[in-house]
Amino acid sequence: MTTPFYPEGGVYYKKIEHNVDRYSRTPVAGLVALGSTGEAVMLSDEERREVLRITAEVASPEKVLIAGVGAESVIETLRLAEYAAKLKYDVALVRTPHFYRPQMKPEALLTFYRTVADRSPLPVLLYTVPPFTAYDLPIEVVVALAEHSNIIGIKESSGNVEKVAAMAAATRHIKRSATVTELQQAFTERMNVLPAKDEGAHLVSLSGLTGGGQSTGSRAGAAVAAPPRVKTRSREVGFQILVGAAHTLLDSFQLGASGGVLGFAAPAPTICFEIYAAWRDNDVPLARSKQEALASAARKVVSELGIPAIKYALDLNGYYGGLPRLPLLPLTAAQKAEIESQMSRFPN
Repeated sequence: MTTPFYPEGGVYYKKIEHNVDRYSRTPVAGLVALGSTGEAVMLSDEERREVLRITAEVASPEKVLIAGVGAESVIETLRLAEYAAKLKYDVALVRTPHFYRPQMKPEALLTFYRTVADRSPLPVLLYTVPPFTAYDLPIEVVVALAEHSNIIGIKESSGNVEKVAAMAAATRHIKRSATVTELQQAFTERMNVLPAKDEGAHLVSLSGLTGGGQSTGSRAGAAVAAPPRVKTRSREVGFQILVGAAHTLLDSFQLGASGGVLGFAAPAPTICFEIYAAWRDNDVPLARSKQEALASAARKVVSELGIPAIKYALDLNGYYGGLPRLPLLPLTAAQKAEIESQMSRFPN
């Protein structure tokens, strides 16, 4: 998800509610708050916490919630992970520390992630995004970290499909048990605490709870939430490789990726899901045709023009995008026209 701002730069929290409500009605499996597309590095700690809170309050219970909690230090990463856990997020997304790049040797990254994973109340998703950090988490470090019981996968945003294949092959032996619904969909933490949407609260009369069992004569009642009626089962899963490049999505699936966390899905979630659904149903020709239709738009909007273009594409598709935060600059008129042309094929 993006983070919407007022024209003067303050976070536009009501528009987060608007966007999350719309995403909750799309077929995507879940939402990432405070990822790279969310301009997380531009926000204060207070703003980050408020974005997480509002997102969790509005999102449908069945949507997996991933919180971007990565910081340059272990202690700050854990503070935000602990806050996200209190809000019933499902996963902590932890980008690679990179500011002191010359010292970010494999032993430093191993220590960083293992310490976070040891103490995090949420399962950890590694996050390597070299286009922004100029640091690519080495594959040998990924494979070593994959052995940790609280590190469940990686968001791999280098766009390197050969690396996806190598990671999939090197982590194929990792098998863990996960809780899923009877429909083999994710069982989220919020399903444990929220009643199902189609189940209202039970109204329990208070008259039988008063002293001596005497009615007060009023129609007082208490709304008691019914427990969720979600049946679950266990499923064996492997190390989850989620890719960040929409233009290589199908190739990544075929080489071992299990899903995607895509900037292009912010303005166009349906087409991204359709590629996944076609691949899952073994209809590779359909998946390929949809992938080819998406590729040029994803490259232009996400890879080339970035967050200002993603936000403008949101505006075109009924979400709220608005402006980025400085020093990111708004699009020119010519750039807007190009984005309009690219996105015309993906109404949402």
